[in-house]
Amino acid sequence: MTGPYTPADPTTMTPPIDRILADTVAGKRLSAADALVLLQSPYLASIGRAANAVTARLHPEPYRTYNIDRNINYTNVCTAVCDFCAFYRPPKHAEGYVLDRDVLMGKIAEMVSVGGDQILLQGGLHPTLELEWYEELLRDIKARFPQVNVHGFSPPEIHHFTKISKRPLREVLERLARAGLGSLPGGGGEILVDRVRKEITRGKVLTDDWLNVHREWHALGGRSTATMMFGHVETLAERVEHLERIRELQDETGGLTAFICWSFQPENTDLATIPPAGPFDYLRTQAVARLFLDNVPNIQSSWVTQGREIGQLALLFGANDMGSLMLEENVVSAAGTVHHLTLAEMRSAISELGWIPRRRNVFYELFEDEADGPLPATLPAAAAPCGPTGCGSTGALLQPSLVPAAAKS
Repeated sequence: MTGPYTPADPTTMTPPIDRILADTVAGKRLSAADALVLLQSPYLASIGRAANAVTARLHPEPYRTYNIDRNINYTNVCTAVCDFCAFYRPPKHAEGYVLDRDVLMGKIAEMVSVGGDQILLQGGLHPTLELEWYEELLRDIKARFPQVNVHGFSPPEIHHFTKISKRPLREVLERLARAGLGSLPGGGGEILVDRVRKEITRGKVLTDDWLNVHREWHALGGRSTATMMFGHVETLAERVEHLERIRELQDETGGLTAFICWSFQPENTDLATIPPAGPFDYLRTQAVARLFLDNVPNIQSSWVTQGREIGQLALLFGANDMGSLMLEENVVSAAGTVHHLTLAEMRSAISELGWIPRRRNVFYELFEDEADGPLPATLPAAAAPCGPTGCGSTGALLQPSLVPAAAKS
């Protein structure tokens, strides 16, 4: 699968699939209709080979990346009701918590001590914490750990902050940026189709507002990621619609650094009767995402939900990044899925496939880690930034930023 893409044997491949894959690998933008055909196709190896060819074109460098961070959930109290979530607790529940500030700082200190440079800071939609509480939290973190990037507050949280504070979205984002917010995660995306969102959640942001949080953050010069959780009540056509909304946003702003998809983990949730999507569906969906999202530069593997072996295989199905070593994870594990990797296991998952493992930050800037050794003196030219005309274009120009310098790419 690591070689150049070649059309399949016509005796073993249906002509429409072969044409779609060949056209997409050649640089033609994949249509929604053709993406649906691919998601319905049983030809996993051919779809993966095509996604791998696109990844090789966008990332000809001899390395694949990973990062080290910690997922800190500052509260599990949430006013939204999500049928797929085993982590949240409603207000006044006996098991609800808000992390003590010293405990939270201790978690960051532990991460820094093992070389981490970023926290993923997310929580429930708490009904009484005010915007000033979040600003103070960010200032405290940056005062004690100025080198740590805060990849924080998913779009549902940001949208919730506007309701609690009764402040415009732009003002909320500006204030959080000034307090130390470095980048925005793509959590809470699930499926960006309102029919789906209304069926599995109550009291949570709908599609247009989710996208607009990213749009406003990008207008400030910020960077963010996008996600998709699939394999529950959505149709395959709605998966494609989700991808299309992400691609349209990226055409408009150019502010997304990466896309991450994972399959719904049903255990301990109100949707526990839904059979979990298996590795076949995961790899096919990620590969189609790589083919469709021609303007998003990076695709992350989801080893956290799939395990090391499938997470590693994802590097041959469109991913160029293993994601985070993730020193702490609570949401997926609450649904009964627990996978752990050591740093050595993370790096070997990359090196076993013939690539050099390289640690990066959220903006995909490389670290010169002692374990990595020096980069080769000469590297293939990496693809140019992704913009409205696809990866390899000039990329969208962003407005002068109120976001801290460390949050700019």
